[in-house]
Amino acid sequence: MKMNKIIRNIFVSGLAIAVLGSCDMDLQPTTSIVYDEDSPLFLSSTDVTSFNNGLLNNFRNIHYGTYRITSEVGCDGFNAVIDYGNNYGAQHRLDQDFNAGNYETGYTWSANYSAIKNYNIAIASADNVDEDLQASARVLKGNAFFMRAFSYLTLVRHFGKAYSSTASSDLGVPLVLVYDQLAKPARNTVAECYAQIKADLDSAALILADVPGEVRSQVPTIDAVNAVYARYYLDVQDYSNAAAYAMSVINSSAGYALATNDSTMTLEYTNDSGTEPIMQMYATQSEGAASVSVYTSVGTDDEGKYFAAYFIPTAKLIDAYDANDIRFTNWFTNSLYPHRINGTRYSGPDQAGGADFYTFIKYLDNPSLHSGTTETGAHAVKPLMIGEMYLIAAEAYAQAGNTDSATSVLNALQAARGATLRTGSLSNIKDEWFKETVGDGLRLTCIKRWGDGLDARTPQATAASSYIVMTGSSYDERTMSADAYQFVWPIPSYDMNINENLVQNSGYSTE
Repeated sequence: MKMNKIIRNIFVSGLAIAVLGSCDMDLQPTTSIVYDEDSPLFLSSTDVTSFNNGLLNNFRNIHYGTYRITSEVGCDGFNAVIDYGNNYGAQHRLDQDFNAGNYETGYTWSANYSAIKNYNIAIASADNVDEDLQASARVLKGNAFFMRAFSYLTLVRHFGKAYSSTASSDLGVPLVLVYDQLAKPARNTVAECYAQIKADLDSAALILADVPGEVRSQVPTIDAVNAVYARYYLDVQDYSNAAAYAMSVINSSAGYALATNDSTMTLEYTNDSGTEPIMQMYATQSEGAASVSVYTSVGTDDEGKYFAAYFIPTAKLIDAYDANDIRFTNWFTNSLYPHRINGTRYSGPDQAGGADFYTFIKYLDNPSLHSGTTETGAHAVKPLMIGEMYLIAAEAYAQAGNTDSATSVLNALQAARGATLRTGSLSNIKDEWFKETVGDGLRLTCIKRWGDGLDARTPQATAASSYIVMTGSSYDERTMSADAYQFVWPIPSYDMNINENLVQNSGYSTE
């Protein structure tokens, strides 16, 4: 449907990064670009750069925070504490309150579609430029194809069933490829969604072929494209290509390297200056930092700092690690600060009295991204990490029956982390996904891909004996079979109400 010559502001340009690299620029430009489908959108290099910065801002904004927490707390890695205040309560309990009206699941839908609107405009407008803008506009177009593929992969993973033999009939999400604010699109099938993701990645790969990978790149690169290819091929069960693309990133000349000791883990997960990110978005104190604080929520009173986390690790998560695994020693603590729950302080074993349950501190803080001395959970957004590529390659090899290659890749990751080396069985690889990507928002998609259910969230013994976690059938006893409808998120009620062509997922009210 044609847009009827509607002219509107697209967005205020945001993230200040040059088209082909990073540099110092105004962080939040205050100019906006006006879109008319019948007129050129980009009239100067400033227009192209500003729009590209806006796309990068869109892309950065759909990671971390709610977009990862919602996928994590509904699985088996975390228990809600007794004064968690119902934060992410419906997503954690997965009971009747987990429905189409949930804001948290709705944000993933709305934020990605809002970003897709701008990606579509960039793709449609990039070829309609003067000759001197063609090179930069082409890179802008490649970036938009990459980001659109990323968004549709996120959407179909959450709002559609896992890719399977019924993908051609299972409902995925609407594919909106042209900006039209009057359209009311129906849902495409899961197979159609994955076909479009592949097409967008193919376009991005062609355009960005000469944009080399770089550790902590703030812009899409060919390595970032290949990393999303690896995710795509793993989902569609093309294990040969999944392994090949993951290994191409692992072996990239960019030099991504796993942290292997406490010092490099600090660089990685505290200072945002490590060698693991395939992409890491721009961030400063004034602009761009993202916060993940539900696992720590550090506060300060007359007695000093304390944790006031909404969620603490389950026994299953804690027990998954070897004692000397640097992920365990760096991402979990039972002694840094006491917990304050319902006004009571619970101290660690190195402090006087109290319980010694563990807190998840992977996202504790980058102190350079905020003022003051109290940790806020601020970090630079890292959409793609090299550790995931080891897991994808190992899983793909294992699924294809190549146990030797699966073991080799799995052991490389385990050796770097100081973990016990295990054979590349699918069971061991699943365990490694749990340990490596905890908190990264991938747990739900992994469980769906494997066709697994959820075990009970048995609490850490000292947390249970201290009566500080929520208990009952919706909390620590919560289990789900592999076919539970909650593994496929509800289409938001707002969209259902304004678009009569949408069909709600099974298990959720249509009202």
